[in-house]
Amino acid sequence: MIKILLAEDDRVMREYLTRALERSGYAVSAVDRGTAALPLLEQERFDLLLSDIVMPEMDGIELAQRAADLAPDMRVMFITGFAAVTLKAGKQVPQARVLSKPFHLRDLVLEVDRMFEAESVPSRN
Repeated sequence: MIKILLAEDDRVMREYLTRALERSGYAVSAVDRGTAALPLLEQERFDLLLSDIVMPEMDGIELAQRAADLAPDMRVMFITGFAAVTLKAGKQVPQARVLSKPFHLRDLVLEVDRMFEAESVPSRN
């Protein structure tokens, strides 16, 4: 099973995304800020970091950069409602995908599916 680490500071959005991804067959660990994601990255292996960009304490871009040191093979997708931040993310983490808010849940799930459709990623503990 593909494991996703979701970092999203908005509680309603975090719960909404978690439910949608779990219903689509993904294992999701969700946190409310980037600083809460780092300990999980040190303890577990994830296939995808799905992160809001604008968050308190540590933004999603810094989280992705730090995560790359801990898990260089992990893929990254950002979700954001700020167009200017999207440009910054593309420059600082060029391999990441960016999904702009608002989006439909099916669009998010399709993007995640596309990231993994060419391969079968074994479950990692």
